[in-house]
Amino acid sequence: MKIMSVNAGSSSLKFSLFEMDTKEVIASGYFERVTLEGSFYTIKYNGEKIREEVEMKDHSVAVEVMLDRLIKLGIINSLDEIEGVGHRVVHGSDVYKESVLITDKVLEDIDQFKSLAPLHNPANLLGIEAIKKALPNVPMVAVFDTAFHQTMAKEQFLYPVPYEWYTKYGVRKYGFHGTSHQYVSNKIGEILGTNTYKAIICHIGSGGSLSAIQDGKCVDTTMGFTPLAGIIMGTRSGDIDPSIIPYIMEQEGLNAKEVVDELNKKSGLLGISGVGSDHRDIEDGMKNGNERCALADEMLVNSIVKYIAQYYVELGGCDILAFTAGLGENAIDFRARIVEKLAPLGITMDTSKNDFRGELREITGKDSKTKVYVIPTNEELMIALDTLRLIENR
Repeated sequence: MKIMSVNAGSSSLKFSLFEMDTKEVIASGYFERVTLEGSFYTIKYNGEKIREEVEMKDHSVAVEVMLDRLIKLGIINSLDEIEGVGHRVVHGSDVYKESVLITDKVLEDIDQFKSLAPLHNPANLLGIEAIKKALPNVPMVAVFDTAFHQTMAKEQFLYPVPYEWYTKYGVRKYGFHGTSHQYVSNKIGEILGTNTYKAIICHIGSGGSLSAIQDGKCVDTTMGFTPLAGIIMGTRSGDIDPSIIPYIMEQEGLNAKEVVDELNKKSGLLGISGVGSDHRDIEDGMKNGNERCALADEMLVNSIVKYIAQYYVELGGCDILAFTAGLGENAIDFRARIVEKLAPLGITMDTSKNDFRGELREITGKDSKTKVYVIPTNEELMIALDTLRLIENR
C-alpha cells in the first residue's frame, strides 16, 4: 500500500510517498515559490534528484504537477496506487487530541483555528483542498502538530493569567513538534521493550522543543501558546520576560506585532551571535574566536539543560534521554556539552560512542543512571503511519 505525506506552506508543498509494507520512501519532493515568480520543484527518486522550473500559480497547480511527474517518471503507474494521504496540520487547538480522518467538519475546525496559527493553518488547508480536488476518492487524514501534547494535565498547560483568557480565547500551552515527539516516543517504547517508562525528548533543530514523557504520553513540553516559547532557537527568542515587549515598543517606536516579529525572526542564535541562525555558522564563528557565537552557543546549551533538569524532577527521574532533529542528531560536540552539564543528575555519556551523525545509537556512559540515545526523527513516516492506521480502521 502506498501512502503520501503532505506538508503545505503558504508558498510551498512538500511530499513523501511511502511503500507501507516496508515503510520505505519511494519518492519525495519539494515544490517551492508556489504562487510566486520563479517557482520550481525538486523530486528525489531512485537515488536521483530531478529539478524543473514550472509556473505554479496556486497549490492546485503544484499538486497537478506533482501527480503528473509521479506518473511520467514511472514512480507510480496510476493515481489509483495512492491509497491514502496524510496532511500535516499545525494547530488542532485542544479539540483534536489525535489524528483524524478529514471530513467537512474537520476542515471547518482547521479554518476556525487559524487565529491560533495564522501563518500555518490557512496554508495547510490549501494543500488539503488541492489534494482533495485532484484525488477526490482517496481518504485523507489530518495529523496535528499539537495533538500529542494534549495529554498534559491542566496544571501544566494553563498559564497563571485571568482564567477567562483560557475559557474565552483559548490562551493555554499547546505545544508543537508533536509528530516528531510522538515518533521518537514510539521508538523509545520499542528500544526499552515496554510502554512503561519516563523519558525526556530533545527535538533540537532550527526550531526546538523538549517534552517530558511518561508511559508514552506527554506530561509537559517547552513550546507554549505559540512556537515562540521555550528554549532558544535559530531565530526565536524562547522564554523572555513579557514586559520587554512594551518596553521595546516605547524605545523603538514599534507596535506589538513588530516586536513579536523580531522575537520570532531576528532573535535566538541569530540575535545573539549577529552571524546567523544555523548552528553550523555558530560553530564556525566559535572556531574563529567569535565571542558572540560562543555566547549564543552557551546560552542555547544552558536553556536546554535547564528544561532537562526541570523535567527530570517533574517525572521523578528519567529512564531515557533522547536527542533528535537536525542538531540533536548531528551536532556531536553540542550533545556532549549538554550531557556534561547533567552530571549532577547522574546522567553521563560515553564520548567514544558519540562520534557519529544521523543514526539511532546508544551513547550512555558506563555509570549513567539514565540511558542516553540519539534517535533520528521521521515526521513524514509518522504521518503515513497514522494515515494507514485510520484508513484501515474506518
